[in-house]
Amino acid sequence: MNDPVHERGMRVRREVLGDDHVDTAVERTTGFTADFQDLITRYAWGEIWTRPGLDRRTRSCITLTALVALGRLEELEMHVRAALRNGLSADEIKEVLLHSAIYCGVPAANAAFAVAQRALAEHGEPPANPAIQPE
Repeated sequence: MNDPVHERGMRVRREVLGDDHVDTAVERTTGFTADFQDLITRYAWGEIWTRPGLDRRTRSCITLTALVALGRLEELEMHVRAALRNGLSADEIKEVLLHSAIYCGVPAANAAFAVAQRALAEHGEPPANPAIQPE
């Protein structure tokens, strides 16, 4: 495909989510899901994530908060890893989730902390205080 927006989107998608994730998504693409994969690559990654108004760290904070608010825990786990790739520390991710607890609700944030803790552990990030665990 010789489409600069799609190519830019694929580049950013790989930088943010990692080659393994994107390769798996591409391999799983079917005739039924191809248009959706093109849509998210072009618009989410090629248009929105490449805009100059916000850096990737900020975009990650917004994305984490939105996913907490919507209860999209599978996507949250993926974007916790992406936030680390975009330069957020485990402590900064914790602060985003604490902030989300106030605006999105404590039950949503509690579930998000459990998901984030798993993703951080897989990345080799120790919890700030191992004696404190989410409910």
